[in-house]
Order: sequence, then C-alpha cells, then structure tokens
Amino acid sequence: MRFGGFQPFTLSDYPGRTAAIAFTQGCNFRCPFCHNGALLPMLVPEENLVPESVVLDHLRWRQGKLDGLVVTGGEPTLQPALPTFLHKVKNMGFLVKLDTNGSNPAILKALLDKGLVDFVAMDIKAPSHKYALLTGLSSAPLEAIEESITIILRSRVEHQFRTTHVSALLSATDLQSIANALPCGSTHVVQPFRPEHALVASLRDAAESA
Repeated sequence: MRFGGFQPFTLSDYPGRTAAIAFTQGCNFRCPFCHNGALLPMLVPEENLVPESVVLDHLRWRQGKLDGLVVTGGEPTLQPALPTFLHKVKNMGFLVKLDTNGSNPAILKALLDKGLVDFVAMDIKAPSHKYALLTGLSSAPLEAIEESITIILRSRVEHQFRTTHVSALLSATDLQSIANALPCGSTHVVQPFRPEHALVASLRDAAESA
C-alpha cells in the first residue's frame, strides 16, 4: 500500500466510532476544491510515503482501544494492494470505513462481497450536468458513479453519501438536485468547503477576498 499520510486517532471521521485514518496516495479526479492536493499524484518519492508497517503496527498497539480504520485518499480503490491490506486490518478485529469517489465499481463490489468494508462514504460531487466541472475531468464517469451507488445499496452495508458545498460552483438548487437523485433512506451529508488549501487558486483567492 502507498500511504501519503496517517492520523492515529479521530472521533469525527467514522460515525459513532473511534478510529485511525490512513490516507492513500493517488487520485483519478482533480476536483478544483480538493484540499488534499499532495495526495493526488500516484507517483511520489518513497521518502514522502508512510510505510504500511507503520499503520499496521499502530493498529496492533491499539487493539481493543480503537474501533476501526478509515481508509481515505486520494482514491483508495486505485491501490492494487487494497484487498490484501484490508484483510490484514479485518484479521486484527477492526472495522473498516472506506471513503471513495465511486469511480471503480468493480473494485468496490469485490471489497464488499468479501466482507472487507463495514461502512462506505461515497462522494457525490455534483448533479450530473456539472460532474465534469467538479471533478476536473474532460468526461465524468457517470455510469460508474451510478453503478457504485447501486452496489452500495444492494450490499446493505452502512453508508452515507457526501457532497462538499462549494458555493462558487454549486448552487442551492444543485444541492437539492443531488439529494433528489439519491436513494430514499440513504444519508446525504453536505460538507463545508475548506478554501485555504483548494487545488484551484481562484477558489482560495475568492475566499480570502470575501
């Protein structure tokens, strides 16, 4: 596993649970509002990475004291070693929360079918007509996004869908359109935008001048 960061404790990232957070390196989206720009490149010098052994050793030390591990990114499903890593985490008795952008439904389904994930938080970036803009892509993977939503629902795993409200890019009508398109009964969390480290400088500048 290639980890760009590790946080040994959180009370806010896994609902109702104490957890640690492992940040995977690399993402296939380039969301203009992203506040974790250092995690976007797939290839970075090894000295900038957190060894997998550091994460696993911390979990062994915290067995019986932490409930789970949040695996976020970047985009975790880009990591070929993810299933093997999650097996190790589950074998130590920890719950696993996976944060994903939903772009790799086949990987997501495989993880859920194998019982390697206990909670999924999937980002819904925008209504369909704005998805390319909010992901920084020339063409948004809308079919993959829809498939991932269906997979999560069919798995019956605990889950939530999340949208970061960037007021310069998403209107109140856009947020309502997202909520209306999501499955009835699923939790939709609207997250505040953190402009200070936004990937696109104009979003940072607009916040500073506001």
